[in-house]
Amino acid sequence: MADGSRTTEARRDAVFGRWVVFSPARSRRPTDLKSHNPTTNPSPGPGGADAPKPSCPFCAGRESECAPEIFRVPPGEAPEASPWRIRVIENLYPALRRDLEPPAPRDGEAKEEEEESVPGELVVRGFGFHDVVIETPRHDVRLWDLDAEGVRDVLLAYAARVRQLEEHPTVKYVQVYLMGLLSSIPTSFSVFKNHGASAGASMAHSHSQMLGTPFVPPSVTTRLNCMKEVFEKLGNCSLCEIKSKENLISETPNFSAIVPFAASYPFEIWIIPRQHISYFHEIDQDKALDLGSLLKTMLQKLCKQLNDPPFNFMIHSAPFGLSSSCLPYAHWFLQIVPQLSVVGGFEIGSGCYINPVFPEDAAKILRDLDCST
Repeated sequence: MADGSRTTEARRDAVFGRWVVFSPARSRRPTDLKSHNPTTNPSPGPGGADAPKPSCPFCAGRESECAPEIFRVPPGEAPEASPWRIRVIENLYPALRRDLEPPAPRDGEAKEEEEESVPGELVVRGFGFHDVVIETPRHDVRLWDLDAEGVRDVLLAYAARVRQLEEHPTVKYVQVYLMGLLSSIPTSFSVFKNHGASAGASMAHSHSQMLGTPFVPPSVTTRLNCMKEVFEKLGNCSLCEIKSKENLISETPNFSAIVPFAASYPFEIWIIPRQHISYFHEIDQDKALDLGSLLKTMLQKLCKQLNDPPFNFMIHSAPFGLSSSCLPYAHWFLQIVPQLSVVGGFEIGSGCYINPVFPEDAAKILRDLDCST
């Protein structure tokens, strides 16, 4: 329960380097904070009322209506004859296009192929990779409806595709993102998930996306610079330094789930490897199973506590080819952001965020929440 004596407080984040204002007066009790957004997939899970829709190209049997397939799990040849649990396909409406000639690298960055019309402004071809990971052939199954092994296999599919993109000479960074009902576009590659219409999801069928660009995005550079600053002061990685039990939700042998000290969003969660690892795609089977189980639990907690809110999750990894001197402070982690409010003018104009829920209160609520039934 929130501490009624709390007053407004500003905190600076040690990973992204941004300021967050915590203002409990702007909200009711933290436990009263709920999503009011209609979900795009109201089914409670397998066997629910939301049966596979014939109009959905992501469902089993509609494979030929999708963009080209990159690979599937388990492997198969015939698009509609071979059973599958996970498919990785090209995005039918990509933000960046793989059929364009990639920009030629110069000094580790994308070559400037157009004259500067205004100092500082550049134009290059929109080359890149934009993929979709279809997490299940079932329309009525969400990521957290899968068992831990099923979530593990989705994570391993992310990692396998990232390793493929690492071989491309122009790709510098990978991010996975999920748009869910409960993302950073980096030559870099981003894996992300958006769940729910207000989180950016356009398809109800559970899926994630991966986006690779020929540059490292500014937010990634800012994150690494901020973590470098902490490392130079403390001699340790800022994520390895996190020790607070007040912010801890749950931990496993390999991962910790926390509400970060300066969470930008109410009930934001970070899942952090307890061992210092720079690259997500180096994850092995055992760690992926451990992460899959913890991720499933965290999504279930958010769904139960916040009334199935729209959410995004993003995997923040190190850019490809990072100097060995940078690896001691580059630590990958997974960020889950429930979409409970609209970002306002102050946030857009200042880059600072206002959060009505103190992280310690959110962590306690989620820590005490039982999702076993």
